[in-house]
Amino acid sequence: MFTLPDLGYDYDALGKYVSKDIMQLHHDKHHQTYVDKLNAAIDKEPTLKGQSLEGLLTSLESVPESVRTAVRNHGGGHYNHSLFWQWMSPDGGGEPSGKLAADITTKYGSFQAFVDEFEAKALAVFGSGWVWLQPDLTILTTPNQDTPINTGLQASLLGLDVWEHAYYLDYKNKRDDYVKAWWNVVNWEFVQSRAQQ
Repeated sequence: MFTLPDLGYDYDALGKYVSKDIMQLHHDKHHQTYVDKLNAAIDKEPTLKGQSLEGLLTSLESVPESVRTAVRNHGGGHYNHSLFWQWMSPDGGGEPSGKLAADITTKYGSFQAFVDEFEAKALAVFGSGWVWLQPDLTILTTPNQDTPINTGLQASLLGLDVWEHAYYLDYKNKRDDYVKAWWNVVNWEFVQSRAQQ
């Protein structure tokens, strides 16, 4: 059975950028629902029990059709959010360092140019979805709870949840304010550790 991971920090640790109310709602309600519904889908197809989440998501075509959509949506939600909590930190913000910083500057011209493109992609997502920084430093988006590994791509270095539930209590309909504020909590240490894998 899949379980809800701990945040690794207090609900109010991200301060004015992501409130305690948002973190409790997002983690305890939304993420927990993805876990519960994923487990319910697995219960209906015992042949899936014991498989890793990554294994399920990278081979969706082999998941029985009766639960494929549930595994894609709720498994994707569990996978994405389990990483999302780690992509934020009370000690986050600033800029990456070392090779990752140099590579971003080489590709985009500057860190700010990278931020600008990432934000533009985040604001262009229609409805609900995610924005991703890939290992080749391209930026892409997916709808709903889809994740790049669904389509055979490598696991992302960084991802931003742009579903309204991620920001609406704090920012109302101002997704642009949320995206700009989020840079203040990005855990570049975790991003860099993924880049080195």
